[in-house]
Amino acid sequence: MLYYSTRDTAPSPRTVTAAEAIKEGLAPDGGLYLPESVPALSPADFTALLAMDYPARAAFILSRYLTDYDPALLEEDCRAAYSPEKFPMTADPAAFGQRPAPIRALEGDVYALELWHGPTSAFKDMALQIMPRLLSRALVMTGERRTAQILVATSGDTGKAALEGYRDVEGVAITVFYPTGGVSPMQARQMQTTRGGNVNVVAVRGNFDDAQNGVKRIFADRDLA
Repeated sequence: MLYYSTRDTAPSPRTVTAAEAIKEGLAPDGGLYLPESVPALSPADFTALLAMDYPARAAFILSRYLTDYDPALLEEDCRAAYSPEKFPMTADPAAFGQRPAPIRALEGDVYALELWHGPTSAFKDMALQIMPRLLSRALVMTGERRTAQILVATSGDTGKAALEGYRDVEGVAITVFYPTGGVSPMQARQMQTTRGGNVNVVAVRGNFDDAQNGVKRIFADRDLA
């Protein structure tokens, strides 16, 4: 599976592997990477998925898009990302299904999928527990020797979820910027108390736009890059 930029309008657009796309983040022209095609699942695939637990399902789907990744390592990463330590199983009898995203019966045929059982109680844990592991693998696969620096501006739960996801991930460091008066006291404490040798938190005097614009200026500074 190869990926191309949404801004590349050439008849034969530049393509990269999944690992290269994950490592780069944005394409050089500022576009987003999209897969050349969307994999189709057969009835047999759905039958197989029903018998799997969540980590195996996640690895199964990811393997269709990340074809240059080792399937066994993908499942290893999914099991680490969605482990019982990260996503404890709820003991609520009104909820059923498998960790990390149990389904709650509300009334009649109405159900709710719960996405807040992760380490920071934010739905963003669902992506931010697996993404750092995929990035770390991508750095190795592409022969990168430098440390990847992640810069994030947040107005709330994204910051803590990102810090917790990237905490102590090999080959990666992260700095989160948040506005002093723009997050709740609980969110500020969550970020300030994150443990890890590769995490940094910076409070910005101003609002979220000030924090976000500062990060954008860093990205746009080619000399700094």
